[in-house]
Amino acid sequence: MTVTERTTASTPAPGHSRWRAARPWLGTAARLGLAAVWLTAGGSKVGDLAASGRAVSAYKIFPYDLAVVIGAALPFVELALGLILLVGLATRLAAGISAALLVIFIAGIASAWARGLSIDCGCFGSGGDLAAGQDPTYGTEVLRDVGFLVLAGFLLVWPRTPVSVDAALGRDTREEESDDE
Repeated sequence: MTVTERTTASTPAPGHSRWRAARPWLGTAARLGLAAVWLTAGGSKVGDLAASGRAVSAYKIFPYDLAVVIGAALPFVELALGLILLVGLATRLAAGISAALLVIFIAGIASAWARGLSIDCGCFGSGGDLAAGQDPTYGTEVLRDVGFLVLAGFLLVWPRTPVSVDAALGRDTREEESDDE
């Protein structure tokens, strides 16, 4: 009887090396895509903070005064996340904050949908109550935000991307190396 060694742990599966080579570039695309989302969202609201506050208030979750404060702060948080992701600094942390915000946004949209509100989500603009005859697009908005959440999730697992401050500083290499074993 011959005993054969198992080589599954030391021999990469077919396609493993392609995945390993592509992953940093997929991460770069995810990082830059998520950065573009936050920069666009924050940039579209920062010029009219009162409208951003009214958009948050339209969800009828918070008292008006608190909704106005949240609405005024949100564009700056989005812009900061966008800039941090753009340069690739603290990518895992920025992805985690992004994921948390996206879960909150999805829950808010789902809540408005379930309660029969007729509002524009305000994700990329002023938001608020829809005009008579306009229908909300909650399903599309939730699916879009789930897609953004997938990008954030990818970066939570694989934050290391080339051409980033994190890469220049050598951050997150331990986690990446242990993922490949």
